[in-house]
Amino acid sequence: MTNKVLIAGCGDVGNALAGRLLEDGCEVWGVRRRVEALAPGITPWPIDLRAAAASGEPPAAFDYVFYTASADRRDEEAYRAIYVDALRDLLSMLRKAGCPLRRVFFTSSTAVYGQSEGEWVDERSATEPSGFNGRVLLDAEAIIDTAPETGVNVRLSGIYGPGRTRLVRKVWDGEATATGSWTNRIHVEDCAGVLHHLMRLADPDPLYLGSDDEPATTAEVVTWMSREIGVPGPPPGESGRLNKRCRNAQLRESGFRFRYPSFREGYPAIIDEFLRERRRG
Repeated sequence: MTNKVLIAGCGDVGNALAGRLLEDGCEVWGVRRRVEALAPGITPWPIDLRAAAASGEPPAAFDYVFYTASADRRDEEAYRAIYVDALRDLLSMLRKAGCPLRRVFFTSSTAVYGQSEGEWVDERSATEPSGFNGRVLLDAEAIIDTAPETGVNVRLSGIYGPGRTRLVRKVWDGEATATGSWTNRIHVEDCAGVLHHLMRLADPDPLYLGSDDEPATTAEVVTWMSREIGVPGPPPGESGRLNKRCRNAQLRESGFRFRYPSFREGYPAIIDEFLRERRRG
């Protein structure tokens, strides 16, 4: 039987995930603000997630839902509207329509952790975020935790990938600084790979931390990047408030293997993309 999958908030991660699902023979529907940006093979469902309750009947009896939406503004009202209210209303609407909903996934963030002195964090670490974003995401995770379906929360660290050249540009322009703050990241293709992997697991845990194999200080990343680009190394700078190390042991123990286990494997293609743009411009 063909699995019917909904990707709600189908941006970069959702498009990458859809490619894997379509190769598996799944039928995939996507919701996003600009449906013309959906990857080939995805069937658009042109609704506003923030008005899901009034969206009528779903176009299919979905077996799996991936909620990968993002807020359009960085304030608490916008975050709560999309991560909490829209998530709750969408699931309620799908249940009322009789969708099987064999498994529901929510992409959360490592912003739920408040640790700031270089501590290691994992799925069992305390979650005491200092910002509204982390607090709202914990409220969204609670919706998945208490759902009648099998729910899985995936806390992703900093996502990078094609088109995301901001850090490369800062190094090129001499605006980056080398600090001792720990940073964590995951390539967009590995984000999609994690979600696909967990969908196929027979009995997934309710929570996973999605971050690559190597937390690194800002100094390590930007100094390496400056050498790759061929510009002077960034000067020392003051450490920021974000300073923790994410441990992915639980995800690795589930059998997942990263395509880009560290920034050294993931950034070369992004650097090449940036340099090509510079040569054209």
